Amino acid sequence: MLQDNAPLDLGSLKRAYASGLRPTQLAAAIVERIARRGDDKVWIDRLQPSELEARAAELERADAARLPLYGIPFAIKDNIDFAAHATTAACPQFSYKARASAAAVERLLAAGAILVGKTNLDQFATGLVGVRSPYGVPGNTFNKAYVPGGSSSGSAVAVAAGLVSFSLGTDTAGSGRVPAAFNNIIGLKPTRGLISTRGAVPACRSLDCISIFSLTAADAAAVLRVAAGYDALDPFSRRQAPPARAMPRSFSGARIGVPRDAQLEFFGNTETPKLFSQALERLGAERVSIDFAPFLEAARLLYEGPWVAERYLAIRDFIEQHAEALHPVTAQIIAGAKKYSAIDAFAGYYRLKELERRCAPLWEEIDVLVTPTAGTIYRIAEVEADPLRLNSNLGYYTNFMNLLDLAAIAVPAGFQRDGLPFGITLVAPAFTDEALCALGDSAHRAAVKTMGATGLPLPHETQTLPSEHTVRLAVCGAHMSGLPLNHQLVERGARLAQKCRTAPQYRLYALTEFAPPRPGMLRADMGGAIEVEVWELPTPAFGSFVAAIPAPLGIGTVTLETGEQVKGFLCEARATQGARDITGLGGWRQFIQGGSHE
Repeated sequence: MLQDNAPLDLGSLKRAYASGLRPTQLAAAIVERIARRGDDKVWIDRLQPSELEARAAELERADAARLPLYGIPFAIKDNIDFAAHATTAACPQFSYKARASAAAVERLLAAGAILVGKTNLDQFATGLVGVRSPYGVPGNTFNKAYVPGGSSSGSAVAVAAGLVSFSLGTDTAGSGRVPAAFNNIIGLKPTRGLISTRGAVPACRSLDCISIFSLTAADAAAVLRVAAGYDALDPFSRRQAPPARAMPRSFSGARIGVPRDAQLEFFGNTETPKLFSQALERLGAERVSIDFAPFLEAARLLYEGPWVAERYLAIRDFIEQHAEALHPVTAQIIAGAKKYSAIDAFAGYYRLKELERRCAPLWEEIDVLVTPTAGTIYRIAEVEADPLRLNSNLGYYTNFMNLLDLAAIAVPAGFQRDGLPFGITLVAPAFTDEALCALGDSAHRAAVKTMGATGLPLPHETQTLPSEHTVRLAVCGAHMSGLPLNHQLVERGARLAQKCRTAPQYRLYALTEFAPPRPGMLRADMGGAIEVEVWELPTPAFGSFVAAIPAPLGIGTVTLETGEQVKGFLCEARATQGARDITGLGGWRQFIQGGSHE
Protein backbone atom coordinates (compact mmCIF):
# COMPACT_ATOMS: atom_id res chain seq x y z
CA MET A 1 0.00 0.00 0.00
CA LEU A 2 1.18 3.54 -0.73
CA GLN A 3 2.00 5.46 2.45
CA ASP A 4 0.02 8.64 3.14
CA ASN A 5 3.04 10.89 2.57
CA ALA A 6 4.80 8.79 -0.06
CA PRO A 7 6.28 10.83 -2.95
CA LEU A 8 4.70 10.57 -6.38
CA ASP A 9 7.65 11.51 -8.55
CA LEU A 10 8.24 8.98 -11.30
CA GLY A 11 11.43 7.52 -9.86
CA SER A 12 9.88 6.91 -6.44
CA LEU A 13 6.81 5.25 -7.93
CA LYS A 14 8.93 3.07 -10.19
CA ARG A 15 10.84 1.82 -7.15
CA ALA A 16 7.59 1.31 -5.23
CA TYR A 17 6.19 -0.84 -8.04
CA ALA A 18 9.42 -2.83 -8.15
CA SER A 19 9.01 -3.46 -4.40
CA GLY A 20 5.49 -4.82 -4.78
CA LEU A 21 3.09 -1.87 -4.97
CA ARG A 22 0.18 -2.60 -7.30
CA PRO A 23 -1.65 0.01 -9.43
CA THR A 24 -4.95 -0.84 -7.71
CA GLN A 25 -3.35 0.04 -4.36
CA LEU A 26 -2.04 3.31 -5.76
CA ALA A 27 -5.45 4.20 -7.21
CA ALA A 28 -7.12 3.61 -3.85
CA ALA A 29 -4.50 5.75 -2.10
CA ILE A 30 -5.00 8.62 -4.57
CA VAL A 31 -8.77 8.54 -3.94
CA GLU A 32 -8.08 8.82 -0.20
CA ARG A 33 -5.64 11.71 -0.65
CA ILE A 34 -8.16 13.65 -2.69
CA ALA A 35 -10.92 12.95 -0.16
CA ARG A 36 -8.78 14.26 2.71
CA ARG A 37 -8.36 17.61 0.95
CA GLY A 38 -12.11 18.05 0.71
CA ASP A 39 -13.67 20.55 -1.67
CA ASP A 40 -10.46 22.26 -2.76
CA LYS A 41 -11.85 23.52 -6.11
CA VAL A 42 -9.09 21.66 -7.95
CA TRP A 43 -11.35 19.33 -9.90
CA ILE A 44 -14.16 19.90 -12.39
CA ASP A 45 -14.58 16.22 -13.26
CA ARG A 46 -13.01 13.31 -11.37
CA LEU A 47 -13.14 9.72 -12.46
CA GLN A 48 -15.17 7.53 -10.15
CA PRO A 49 -13.22 5.20 -7.83
CA SER A 50 -14.61 2.26 -9.77
CA GLU A 51 -13.23 3.70 -13.04
CA LEU A 52 -9.80 4.17 -11.49
CA GLU A 53 -9.86 0.66 -10.06
CA ALA A 54 -10.81 -0.79 -13.44
CA ARG A 55 -7.99 1.10 -15.17
CA ALA A 56 -5.48 0.01 -12.52
CA ALA A 57 -6.62 -3.62 -12.76
CA GLU A 58 -6.19 -3.46 -16.52
CA LEU A 59 -2.58 -2.36 -16.02
CA GLU A 60 -1.89 -5.19 -13.61
CA ARG A 61 -2.61 -7.58 -16.46
CA ALA A 62 -0.22 -5.73 -18.79
CA ASP A 63 3.54 -5.98 -19.24
CA ALA A 64 4.89 -3.17 -17.10
CA ALA A 65 8.29 -3.31 -18.78
CA ARG A 66 6.72 -2.13 -22.04
CA LEU A 67 4.92 0.84 -20.47
CA PRO A 68 7.19 3.83 -19.68
CA LEU A 69 4.51 5.48 -17.50
CA TYR A 70 3.20 2.30 -15.89
CA GLY A 71 0.78 3.15 -13.10
CA ILE A 72 1.62 6.86 -13.01
CA PRO A 73 -1.35 9.02 -11.95
CA PHE A 74 -1.98 12.24 -13.85
CA ALA A 75 -4.59 14.96 -14.40
CA ILE A 76 -5.58 17.08 -17.36
CA LYS A 77 -6.88 20.62 -17.61
CA ASP A 78 -10.59 20.69 -18.43
CA ASN A 79 -10.07 22.24 -21.84
CA ILE A 80 -8.50 18.95 -22.96
CA ASP A 81 -10.74 16.10 -24.10
CA PHE A 82 -11.10 12.71 -22.42
CA ALA A 83 -13.40 10.30 -24.24
CA ALA A 84 -16.96 9.98 -22.88
CA HIS A 85 -16.36 12.77 -20.33
CA ALA A 86 -17.46 16.39 -20.51
CA THR A 87 -15.13 19.20 -21.51
CA THR A 88 -16.23 22.53 -20.01
CA ALA A 89 -13.29 24.95 -20.39
CA ALA A 90 -14.69 26.24 -17.05
CA CYS A 91 -17.96 27.32 -18.70
CA PRO A 92 -20.85 24.99 -17.86
CA GLN A 93 -23.00 26.19 -20.77
CA PHE A 94 -20.18 25.38 -23.19
CA SER A 95 -19.89 21.79 -21.96
CA TYR A 96 -19.84 18.92 -24.45
CA LYS A 97 -19.14 15.20 -24.17
CA ALA A 98 -15.90 14.32 -25.92
CA ARG A 99 -16.15 11.59 -28.53
CA ALA A 100 -12.44 10.82 -28.31
CA SER A 101 -9.52 11.69 -26.07
CA ALA A 102 -7.04 14.36 -27.06
CA ALA A 103 -4.04 13.02 -28.98
CA ALA A 104 -1.68 13.73 -26.07
CA VAL A 105 -3.97 11.96 -23.60
CA GLU A 106 -4.14 8.92 -25.88
CA ARG A 107 -0.35 8.72 -25.94
CA LEU A 108 -0.09 8.95 -22.16
CA LEU A 109 -2.74 6.30 -21.59
CA ALA A 110 -1.05 4.02 -24.10
CA ALA A 111 2.15 4.39 -22.07
CA GLY A 112 0.41 3.09 -18.93
CA ALA A 113 -0.54 6.31 -17.11
CA ILE A 114 -3.71 6.50 -14.99
CA LEU A 115 -5.93 9.52 -15.58
CA VAL A 116 -7.43 10.72 -12.28
CA GLY A 117 -9.56 13.62 -13.50
CA LYS A 118 -9.97 16.99 -15.15
CA THR A 119 -8.93 20.18 -13.41
CA ASN A 120 -10.18 23.72 -12.90
CA LEU A 121 -8.93 26.67 -14.96
CA ASP A 122 -9.43 30.29 -15.82
CA GLN A 123 -12.41 30.18 -18.15
CA PHE A 124 -11.48 29.45 -21.77
CA ALA A 125 -7.83 29.49 -20.67
CA THR A 126 -7.90 33.28 -20.54
CA GLY A 127 -5.92 34.52 -17.56
CA LEU A 128 -2.75 34.01 -15.53
CA VAL A 129 -4.40 34.24 -12.12
CA GLY A 130 -6.61 31.17 -11.60
CA VAL A 131 -9.61 33.04 -10.18
CA ARG A 132 -11.87 33.31 -13.28
CA SER A 133 -13.91 30.15 -12.91
CA PRO A 134 -17.50 29.45 -11.87
CA TYR A 135 -16.15 26.31 -10.22
CA GLY A 136 -14.29 28.34 -7.59
CA VAL A 137 -10.65 29.16 -6.96
CA PRO A 138 -8.17 26.36 -6.29
CA GLY A 139 -6.22 27.58 -3.28
CA ASN A 140 -2.55 28.36 -3.66
CA THR A 141 -0.84 25.40 -1.99
CA PHE A 142 1.25 27.69 0.23
CA ASN A 143 -1.32 30.32 1.19
CA LYS A 144 -4.96 30.17 0.11
CA ALA A 145 -5.26 33.95 0.25
CA TYR A 146 -2.99 34.18 -2.81
CA VAL A 147 -3.72 33.32 -6.42
CA PRO A 148 -2.69 29.84 -7.57
CA GLY A 149 -1.73 31.16 -10.99
CA GLY A 150 -3.61 30.43 -14.16
CA SER A 151 -5.04 29.57 -16.40
CA SER A 152 -3.92 26.02 -15.53
CA SER A 153 -4.64 26.51 -11.84
CA GLY A 154 -6.10 23.13 -10.93
CA SER A 155 -3.45 21.23 -12.87
CA ALA A 156 -0.64 22.94 -10.96
CA VAL A 157 -2.27 22.57 -7.54
CA ALA A 158 -2.99 18.87 -8.12
CA VAL A 159 0.74 18.23 -8.66
CA ALA A 160 2.00 20.53 -5.91
CA ALA A 161 -0.39 19.01 -3.37
CA GLY A 162 0.81 15.48 -4.14
CA LEU A 163 -2.45 14.28 -5.67
CA VAL A 164 -0.93 13.23 -9.01
CA SER A 165 2.57 12.75 -10.39
CA PHE A 166 2.13 15.12 -13.32
CA SER A 167 -0.57 17.00 -15.15
CA LEU A 168 -1.28 18.58 -18.49
CA GLY A 169 -2.08 22.24 -18.81
CA THR A 170 -2.17 24.55 -21.78
CA ASP A 171 0.12 27.50 -22.33
CA THR A 172 -0.60 30.31 -24.77
CA ALA A 173 0.57 33.27 -22.71
CA GLY A 174 2.18 31.73 -19.63
CA SER A 175 -0.50 29.42 -18.25
CA GLY A 176 1.91 26.52 -17.94
CA ARG A 177 4.61 28.54 -16.18
CA VAL A 178 3.07 31.09 -13.80
CA PRO A 179 1.11 28.43 -11.81
CA ALA A 180 4.30 26.39 -11.55
CA ALA A 181 6.16 29.33 -10.02
CA PHE A 182 3.38 30.02 -7.52
CA ASN A 183 3.27 26.38 -6.35
CA ASN A 184 6.97 25.39 -6.30
CA ILE A 185 6.83 22.89 -9.16
CA ILE A 186 8.17 22.46 -12.69
CA GLY A 187 6.26 23.92 -15.64
CA LEU A 188 7.47 22.87 -19.08
CA LYS A 189 6.18 24.85 -22.06
CA PRO A 190 7.39 22.76 -24.97
CA THR A 191 8.20 23.93 -28.44
CA ARG A 192 5.00 24.95 -30.20
CA GLY A 193 3.51 21.98 -32.04
CA LEU A 194 5.76 19.38 -30.40
CA ILE A 195 2.76 18.00 -28.48
CA SER A 196 -0.37 17.80 -30.60
CA THR A 197 -3.15 20.18 -29.57
CA ARG A 198 -5.80 18.06 -31.29
CA GLY A 199 -8.55 17.58 -28.74
CA ALA A 200 -7.82 20.77 -26.80
CA VAL A 201 -10.23 23.71 -26.86
CA PRO A 202 -8.25 26.43 -28.67
CA ALA A 203 -7.43 29.79 -27.14
CA CYS A 204 -5.14 31.20 -29.83
CA ARG A 205 -4.89 28.21 -32.08
CA SER A 206 -1.74 29.29 -33.91
CA LEU A 207 0.07 29.77 -30.58
CA ASP A 208 -1.40 27.18 -28.19
CA CYS A 209 0.78 24.60 -26.49
CA ILE A 210 -0.06 21.70 -24.21
CA SER A 211 2.21 22.05 -21.21
CA ILE A 212 3.46 19.70 -18.49
CA PHE A 213 3.49 20.24 -14.72
CA SER A 214 5.67 17.90 -12.67
CA LEU A 215 7.55 17.58 -9.42
CA THR A 216 10.97 17.35 -11.09
CA ALA A 217 12.44 18.42 -14.40
CA ALA A 218 13.45 14.82 -15.12
CA ASP A 219 9.78 13.83 -14.80
CA ALA A 220 8.79 16.58 -17.24
CA ALA A 221 11.33 15.27 -19.73
CA ALA A 222 10.04 11.70 -19.33
CA VAL A 223 6.44 12.78 -19.90
CA LEU A 224 7.44 14.90 -22.90
CA ARG A 225 9.13 11.90 -24.53
CA VAL A 226 5.79 10.09 -24.40
CA ALA A 227 3.40 12.95 -25.13
CA ALA A 228 5.33 14.49 -28.02
CA GLY A 229 4.93 13.20 -31.54
CA TYR A 230 3.90 14.34 -34.98
CA ASP A 231 0.13 14.23 -35.53
CA ALA A 232 -0.93 14.32 -39.17
CA LEU A 233 -4.48 15.19 -38.08
CA ASP A 234 -3.34 18.39 -36.34
CA PRO A 235 -2.43 21.09 -38.87
CA PHE A 236 -0.28 22.84 -36.26
CA SER A 237 1.71 19.75 -35.29
CA ARG A 238 5.44 19.79 -36.08
CA ARG A 239 7.99 17.04 -36.41
CA GLN A 240 10.76 16.95 -33.83
CA ALA A 241 13.89 18.61 -35.21
CA PRO A 242 17.36 19.18 -33.84
CA PRO A 243 17.99 22.71 -32.56
CA ALA A 244 19.91 25.04 -34.84
CA ARG A 245 22.76 25.16 -32.32
CA ALA A 246 24.05 22.57 -29.87
CA MET A 247 22.73 23.32 -26.40
CA PRO A 248 24.61 22.96 -23.10
CA ARG A 249 23.16 20.43 -20.67
CA SER A 250 24.85 21.98 -17.63
CA PHE A 251 25.58 25.55 -16.63
CA SER A 252 29.32 24.95 -16.62
CA GLY A 253 30.58 26.97 -19.56
CA ALA A 254 27.08 28.10 -20.50
CA ARG A 255 26.23 31.70 -21.37
CA ILE A 256 23.00 32.97 -19.85
CA GLY A 257 21.26 36.12 -21.00
CA VAL A 258 19.61 38.36 -18.41
CA PRO A 259 17.53 41.48 -19.15
CA ARG A 260 19.21 44.78 -18.36
CA ASP A 261 18.60 45.97 -14.81
CA ALA A 262 16.36 48.79 -16.02
CA GLN A 263 14.22 46.25 -17.91
CA LEU A 264 13.66 43.93 -14.95
CA GLU A 265 10.26 44.50 -13.35
CA PHE A 266 9.15 43.26 -9.93
CA PHE A 267 6.02 45.43 -9.53
CA GLY A 268 6.87 46.78 -6.09
CA ASN A 269 7.83 43.47 -4.53
CA THR A 270 10.92 44.11 -2.39
CA GLU A 271 11.94 40.46 -1.97
CA THR A 272 11.83 38.97 -5.45
CA PRO A 273 14.71 41.08 -6.88
CA LYS A 274 17.04 39.55 -4.30
CA LEU A 275 15.66 36.05 -4.94
CA PHE A 276 16.30 36.48 -8.66
CA SER A 277 19.83 37.72 -8.07
CA GLN A 278 20.55 34.78 -5.78
CA ALA A 279 19.17 32.35 -8.35
CA LEU A 280 21.50 33.75 -11.01
CA GLU A 281 24.50 33.45 -8.68
CA ARG A 282 23.70 29.80 -7.96
CA LEU A 283 23.68 28.95 -11.66
CA GLY A 284 27.36 29.81 -11.87
CA ALA A 285 27.25 30.53 -15.60
CA GLU A 286 28.71 33.36 -17.64
CA ARG A 287 26.16 36.19 -17.56
CA VAL A 288 25.38 38.41 -20.54
CA SER A 289 23.20 41.52 -20.22
CA ILE A 290 20.71 41.62 -23.10
CA ASP A 291 18.24 44.12 -24.49
CA PHE A 292 14.81 42.79 -23.48
CA ALA A 293 12.91 45.48 -25.39
CA PRO A 294 12.01 43.42 -28.51
CA PHE A 295 10.71 40.61 -26.31
CA LEU A 296 8.52 43.04 -24.39
CA GLU A 297 7.17 44.56 -27.58
CA ALA A 298 6.33 41.11 -28.92
CA ALA A 299 4.57 40.32 -25.65
CA ARG A 300 2.29 43.32 -26.03
CA LEU A 301 1.09 42.03 -29.40
CA LEU A 302 -0.64 39.11 -27.70
CA TYR A 303 -3.34 41.06 -25.88
CA GLU A 304 -2.85 44.58 -27.23
CA GLY A 305 -2.68 43.45 -30.85
CA PRO A 306 -4.72 41.41 -33.32
CA TRP A 307 -3.87 38.02 -31.79
CA VAL A 308 -6.68 38.56 -29.32
CA ALA A 309 -8.99 38.04 -32.30
CA GLU A 310 -7.94 34.38 -32.29
CA ARG A 311 -9.51 34.04 -28.86
CA TYR A 312 -12.78 35.35 -30.27
CA LEU A 313 -12.57 33.06 -33.28
CA ALA A 314 -11.97 30.02 -31.06
CA ILE A 315 -15.43 30.34 -29.45
CA ARG A 316 -17.16 32.67 -31.91
CA ASP A 317 -20.33 30.62 -32.32
CA PHE A 318 -20.70 30.17 -28.58
CA ILE A 319 -19.98 33.75 -27.57
CA GLU A 320 -22.36 35.17 -30.17
CA GLN A 321 -25.19 33.00 -28.88
CA HIS A 322 -24.34 32.86 -25.15
CA ALA A 323 -22.39 35.99 -24.32
CA GLU A 324 -23.97 36.09 -20.85
CA ALA A 325 -22.35 32.74 -20.00
CA LEU A 326 -18.83 34.18 -19.97
CA HIS A 327 -17.04 35.35 -16.85
CA PRO A 328 -17.20 39.18 -16.94
CA VAL A 329 -13.42 39.61 -17.17
CA THR A 330 -13.10 36.92 -19.83
CA ALA A 331 -15.87 38.57 -21.84
CA GLN A 332 -14.18 41.96 -21.55
CA ILE A 333 -10.87 40.61 -22.86
CA ILE A 334 -12.29 38.63 -25.76
CA ALA A 335 -14.72 41.38 -26.78
CA GLY A 336 -11.69 43.58 -27.54
CA ALA A 337 -11.11 41.45 -30.64
CA LYS A 338 -13.90 43.20 -32.53
CA LYS A 339 -11.89 46.36 -33.04
CA TYR A 340 -9.22 44.63 -35.14
CA SER A 341 -9.41 44.29 -38.92
CA ALA A 342 -7.64 42.00 -41.38
CA ILE A 343 -5.38 44.95 -42.11
CA ASP A 344 -4.46 45.11 -38.42
CA ALA A 345 -3.74 41.38 -38.42
CA PHE A 346 -1.25 41.68 -41.28
CA ALA A 347 0.35 44.77 -39.73
CA GLY A 348 0.78 42.87 -36.46
CA TYR A 349 2.23 39.88 -38.28
CA TYR A 350 4.73 42.04 -40.12
CA ARG A 351 5.82 43.70 -36.89
CA LEU A 352 6.22 40.32 -35.23
CA LYS A 353 8.53 39.13 -38.03
CA GLU A 354 10.62 42.29 -37.58
CA LEU A 355 10.90 41.59 -33.85
CA GLU A 356 11.85 37.96 -34.52
CA ARG A 357 14.69 39.19 -36.72
CA ARG A 358 15.85 41.59 -34.00
CA CYS A 359 15.88 38.80 -31.42
CA ALA A 360 17.59 36.20 -33.63
CA PRO A 361 21.22 37.42 -33.25
CA LEU A 362 20.88 37.18 -29.48
CA TRP A 363 21.06 33.38 -29.66
CA GLU A 364 24.56 33.64 -31.10
CA GLU A 365 25.64 35.46 -27.95
CA ILE A 366 23.86 33.35 -25.32
CA ASP A 367 22.70 29.78 -24.82
CA VAL A 368 19.75 30.44 -22.53
CA LEU A 369 17.70 33.46 -21.52
CA VAL A 370 16.89 33.55 -17.79
CA THR A 371 14.11 35.68 -16.32
CA PRO A 372 11.83 35.60 -13.29
CA THR A 373 8.75 33.54 -14.12
CA ALA A 374 6.68 36.31 -12.56
CA GLY A 375 7.95 39.44 -10.88
CA THR A 376 5.55 39.13 -7.95
CA ILE A 377 2.50 37.29 -6.65
CA TYR A 378 -0.85 38.81 -5.64
CA ARG A 379 -3.58 38.15 -3.14
CA ILE A 380 -6.88 36.99 -4.60
CA ALA A 381 -8.54 40.13 -3.24
CA GLU A 382 -6.01 42.33 -5.06
CA VAL A 383 -6.68 40.61 -8.38
CA GLU A 384 -10.44 40.80 -7.96
CA ALA A 385 -10.12 44.55 -7.37
CA ASP A 386 -7.85 45.17 -10.40
CA PRO A 387 -8.17 42.11 -12.65
CA LEU A 388 -6.73 43.28 -15.95
CA ARG A 389 -3.69 45.28 -14.85
CA LEU A 390 -2.44 42.75 -12.31
CA ASN A 391 -2.99 39.86 -14.69
CA SER A 392 -0.99 41.76 -17.30
CA ASN A 393 1.82 42.22 -14.78
CA LEU A 394 2.06 38.46 -14.34
CA GLY A 395 2.57 38.05 -18.10
CA TYR A 396 5.51 40.45 -18.30
CA TYR A 397 8.04 37.61 -18.68
CA THR A 398 5.78 35.09 -20.43
CA ASN A 399 3.56 36.60 -23.13
CA PHE A 400 6.23 36.80 -25.85
CA MET A 401 7.20 33.13 -25.76
CA ASN A 402 4.94 31.46 -28.30
CA LEU A 403 4.86 34.45 -30.62
CA LEU A 404 8.65 34.17 -30.95
CA ASP A 405 8.60 30.35 -31.19
CA LEU A 406 10.62 29.70 -28.05
CA ALA A 407 10.70 26.80 -25.60
CA ALA A 408 10.79 27.34 -21.84
CA ILE A 409 10.86 25.63 -18.47
CA ALA A 410 9.78 27.29 -15.22
CA VAL A 411 11.65 26.02 -12.16
CA PRO A 412 11.46 26.75 -8.41
CA ALA A 413 14.06 29.28 -7.25
CA GLY A 414 13.41 30.00 -3.57
CA PHE A 415 10.88 31.44 -1.16
CA GLN A 416 9.88 34.83 0.14
CA ARG A 417 10.05 35.37 3.89
CA ASP A 418 6.30 34.76 4.09
CA GLY A 419 6.81 31.30 2.62
CA LEU A 420 5.44 32.02 -0.87
CA PRO A 421 7.42 30.45 -3.73
CA PHE A 422 9.44 32.27 -6.36
CA GLY A 423 10.53 30.84 -9.69
CA ILE A 424 12.72 31.52 -12.69
CA THR A 425 12.23 30.55 -16.33
CA LEU A 426 14.88 29.24 -18.71
CA VAL A 427 14.20 30.12 -22.34
CA ALA A 428 15.80 28.97 -25.61
CA PRO A 429 14.84 28.58 -29.28
CA ALA A 430 12.48 25.90 -30.56
CA PHE A 431 13.38 22.20 -30.14
CA THR A 432 15.76 22.77 -27.22
CA ASP A 433 13.30 21.13 -24.81
CA GLU A 434 15.53 18.24 -23.72
CA ALA A 435 18.45 20.50 -22.87
CA LEU A 436 16.15 22.91 -21.01
CA CYS A 437 14.94 20.02 -18.84
CA ALA A 438 18.54 19.09 -17.99
CA LEU A 439 19.38 22.71 -17.16
CA GLY A 440 16.10 23.07 -15.25
CA ASP A 441 17.01 20.09 -13.10
CA SER A 442 20.32 21.73 -12.16
CA ALA A 443 18.67 25.07 -11.42
CA HIS A 444 15.95 23.42 -9.30
CA ARG A 445 18.43 21.45 -7.19
CA ALA A 446 20.64 24.48 -6.66
CA ALA A 447 17.78 26.50 -5.18
CA VAL A 448 15.07 24.34 -3.59
CA LYS A 449 15.25 20.93 -1.99
CA THR A 450 11.55 20.07 -1.83
CA MET A 451 8.82 19.05 -4.28
CA GLY A 452 5.77 21.28 -4.53
CA ALA A 453 3.98 21.83 -1.23
CA THR A 454 4.52 18.24 -0.08
CA GLY A 455 7.60 19.05 2.01
CA LEU A 456 9.18 15.91 0.58
CA PRO A 457 12.81 16.11 -0.56
CA LEU A 458 13.85 16.05 -4.16
CA PRO A 459 15.14 12.61 -5.17
CA HIS A 460 18.92 12.38 -5.01
CA GLU A 461 19.53 11.10 -8.50
CA THR A 462 19.49 13.31 -11.55
CA GLN A 463 18.17 11.61 -14.67
CA THR A 464 19.91 13.31 -17.57
CA LEU A 465 19.72 11.47 -20.86
CA PRO A 466 22.20 12.11 -23.67
CA SER A 467 20.92 14.35 -26.40
CA GLU A 468 19.47 12.64 -29.46
CA HIS A 469 20.10 15.74 -31.53
CA THR A 470 23.87 16.23 -31.28
CA VAL A 471 27.02 14.28 -32.03
CA ARG A 472 29.89 14.45 -29.53
CA LEU A 473 33.04 14.96 -31.54
CA ALA A 474 36.64 14.87 -30.24
CA VAL A 475 39.02 17.20 -32.06
CA CYS A 476 42.76 17.17 -31.47
CA GLY A 477 44.19 19.76 -33.85
CA ALA A 478 43.29 22.71 -36.05
CA HIS A 479 39.59 22.47 -35.14
CA MET A 480 40.28 23.20 -31.45
CA SER A 481 39.10 26.53 -30.05
CA GLY A 482 41.20 29.47 -31.22
CA LEU A 483 42.87 27.50 -34.00
CA PRO A 484 42.48 28.08 -37.76
CA LEU A 485 39.71 25.58 -38.57
CA ASN A 486 37.58 26.01 -35.45
CA HIS A 487 35.20 28.19 -37.48
CA GLN A 488 34.04 25.06 -39.33
CA LEU A 489 32.50 23.84 -36.08
CA VAL A 490 31.20 27.19 -34.83
CA GLU A 491 29.44 28.08 -38.07
CA ARG A 492 27.60 24.74 -37.89
CA GLY A 493 26.23 25.53 -34.44
CA ALA A 494 28.66 23.38 -32.45
CA ARG A 495 29.60 24.21 -28.87
CA LEU A 496 32.56 23.22 -26.75
CA ALA A 497 31.41 20.64 -24.20
CA GLN A 498 34.65 19.73 -22.42
CA LYS A 499 38.43 19.69 -22.53
CA CYS A 500 39.95 16.35 -21.61
CA ARG A 501 42.29 13.59 -22.77
CA THR A 502 41.89 10.38 -24.64
CA ALA A 503 42.49 7.00 -23.08
CA PRO A 504 46.25 6.15 -23.17
CA GLN A 505 45.84 4.22 -26.41
CA TYR A 506 46.79 6.74 -29.11
CA ARG A 507 49.85 8.13 -30.86
CA LEU A 508 49.97 11.64 -32.31
CA TYR A 509 51.91 12.64 -35.42
CA ALA A 510 52.63 16.03 -37.00
CA LEU A 511 51.40 16.08 -40.61
CA THR A 512 53.22 19.21 -41.69
CA GLU A 513 52.42 18.86 -45.40
CA PHE A 514 48.92 20.20 -44.68
CA ALA A 515 48.09 23.90 -44.75
CA PRO A 516 47.42 24.64 -42.00
CA PRO A 517 49.50 21.86 -40.44
CA ARG A 518 47.42 19.19 -38.70
CA PRO A 519 47.96 16.27 -36.39
CA GLY A 520 47.23 12.67 -37.22
CA MET A 521 46.01 10.54 -34.34
CA LEU A 522 46.35 6.78 -34.56
CA ARG A 523 45.16 4.10 -32.17
CA ALA A 524 48.12 2.07 -30.91
CA ASP A 525 48.84 -0.60 -28.31
CA MET A 526 51.83 1.40 -27.06
CA GLY A 527 50.25 4.82 -26.96
CA GLY A 528 49.65 7.79 -24.72
CA ALA A 529 46.83 10.08 -23.60
CA ILE A 530 46.26 12.95 -26.02
CA GLU A 531 44.63 16.28 -25.18
CA VAL A 532 41.35 16.81 -27.04
CA GLU A 533 38.32 19.06 -27.03
CA VAL A 534 34.89 17.48 -27.21
CA TRP A 535 32.43 19.53 -29.22
CA GLU A 536 28.70 18.90 -29.51
CA LEU A 537 27.61 19.27 -33.13
CA PRO A 538 23.96 19.32 -34.30
CA THR A 539 23.27 16.02 -36.02
CA PRO A 540 22.15 17.54 -39.38
CA ALA A 541 25.44 19.46 -39.59
CA PHE A 542 27.60 16.38 -38.93
CA GLY A 543 27.36 15.09 -42.49
CA SER A 544 28.56 18.30 -44.13
CA PHE A 545 31.39 18.55 -41.61
CA VAL A 546 32.62 15.02 -42.32
CA ALA A 547 32.33 15.53 -46.08
CA ALA A 548 34.84 18.40 -45.89
CA ILE A 549 37.56 16.34 -44.16
CA PRO A 550 40.43 15.56 -46.54
CA ALA A 551 42.24 12.22 -46.71
CA PRO A 552 44.16 10.74 -44.97
CA LEU A 553 42.14 12.10 -42.06
CA GLY A 554 38.72 10.74 -41.18
CA ILE A 555 36.20 10.31 -38.40
CA GLY A 556 36.15 7.20 -36.26
CA THR A 557 35.40 6.28 -32.67
CA VAL A 558 37.69 7.69 -29.98
CA THR A 559 37.82 6.50 -26.37
CA LEU A 560 38.21 9.22 -23.74
CA GLU A 561 40.07 8.88 -20.45
CA THR A 562 36.69 8.38 -18.72
CA GLY A 563 35.92 5.39 -20.94
CA GLU A 564 33.28 7.30 -22.89
CA GLN A 565 33.38 6.69 -26.62
CA VAL A 566 32.77 9.61 -28.96
CA LYS A 567 33.29 10.35 -32.61
CA GLY A 568 36.69 11.86 -33.35
CA PHE A 569 39.51 12.52 -35.77
CA LEU A 570 41.70 9.57 -36.67
CA CYS A 571 44.32 9.13 -39.34
CA GLU A 572 45.20 6.46 -41.89
CA ALA A 573 48.36 4.61 -40.84
CA ARG A 574 50.09 5.25 -44.17
CA ALA A 575 50.13 9.01 -43.53
CA THR A 576 52.24 8.63 -40.40
CA GLN A 577 55.17 7.01 -42.22
CA GLY A 578 58.01 9.48 -41.98
CA ALA A 579 55.91 11.96 -39.93
CA ARG A 580 57.20 13.23 -36.60
CA ASP A 581 55.82 11.37 -33.57
CA ILE A 582 54.75 14.04 -31.03
CA THR A 583 52.89 11.75 -28.63
CA GLY A 584 55.29 12.66 -25.84
CA LEU A 585 54.22 16.32 -26.00
CA GLY A 586 50.70 15.29 -24.96
CA GLY A 587 48.84 17.36 -27.56
CA TRP A 588 48.81 19.55 -30.64
CA ARG A 589 48.86 22.85 -28.77
CA GLN A 590 52.13 21.95 -27.10
CA PHE A 591 53.59 21.22 -30.52
CA ILE A 592 52.52 24.46 -32.22
CA GLN A 593 53.36 26.59 -29.19
CA GLY A 594 56.92 25.31 -29.45
CA GLY A 595 57.05 26.49 -33.04
CA SER A 596 58.15 23.05 -34.19
CA HIS A 597 56.03 23.12 -37.32
CA GLU A 598 57.72 26.12 -38.84
